[in-house]
Amino acid sequence: MTERARPDTTPETLLASAVAIVARGRTPEEDLAGLLELATSGVGGDLGSVFLWDAERGGLALAAAAGLPEGTESTFEAAVAADPDHPIARTAHGQTAILGAEGAGPDGRSMTGTTWPLRVAHDGVEEPIGALAISRAGAWAVSEADTTLLAAFADLIAITVDRARLTAMASERAEWVERVSHTDALTGLANARTLSRVLELEVARASRQGTDLSVILFDVDDLAAANDAAGPAAGDDILREVAAVLAETVRLVDTVARWGGDEFLLVAPGAAGLIVAQRVLDAVAARPAIAGRDYSVSAGVARFPADGASPDELVAAAGAALATAKGRGPGALASAGPV
Repeated sequence: MTERARPDTTPETLLASAVAIVARGRTPEEDLAGLLELATSGVGGDLGSVFLWDAERGGLALAAAAGLPEGTESTFEAAVAADPDHPIARTAHGQTAILGAEGAGPDGRSMTGTTWPLRVAHDGVEEPIGALAISRAGAWAVSEADTTLLAAFADLIAITVDRARLTAMASERAEWVERVSHTDALTGLANARTLSRVLELEVARASRQGTDLSVILFDVDDLAAANDAAGPAAGDDILREVAAVLAETVRLVDTVARWGGDEFLLVAPGAAGLIVAQRVLDAVAARPAIAGRDYSVSAGVARFPADGASPDELVAAAGAALATAKGRGPGALASAGPV
């Protein structure tokens, strides 16, 4: 049988080009497409594809294709995913190469295909990630040189896929760490450290622009009693419910955070602190009981610059006003200065 004509390149040149693609590391899609084109042309193939396990879809997904007739990608992907006896599916499952399998191509032509497993290793444990498939029109006697080249390209493709996934995981992890560092785990609101920085910026801006700024400290009334009577889980539910009210009620320009165990702090640009605080108190009072217990919040309001010229002074003034409010009974509101 006459061997199919190869591109005017040696295996060494092909692999050098492939290594260059991996080393430069452009986008994962570009790298995968470039490696597949080289692998397909390197063994004289007409069609090439890379199928990867997709956890979200629960099966094999077409990740890259070379030479597929336009508009056949979805049909080809569905055919592989639906047929466990398809050579690509068998290789992806069993991680065993299949050489010279005859069958019909996506366009109906008689083709001979070769599939090669894709896998990566972490801590000495191999993980199957999919399969590389290359087909020729007509017959194809797969040579030792073909298998050597396919094995090398399968490893490079697996490395490229693994690197992309690890990069995505690292990015997701960094985003999670960033989010957690700014967020209170129980309520989902900003945490005290984040709001401290916001308060510094808002005080500086109000000072620069000569505008008012309101700081409101909320405290859940008798939360300790709720914990004692109904358990800590009920107390946590109350805190989450109050946090939800705050998130829903405050204005877009306001910033709210969990400030302490049962306290929340709100930074509200402008002089409408009392109005915003009363709106929150009313909204909390309208919520249904939790574990058979009604709950409420009290609030103290301080205003820049009348009640303090620095973040610490404003928080202290709001705290003093809150103490006054709590002395009046549950659900009360007080201001640090004249209304």
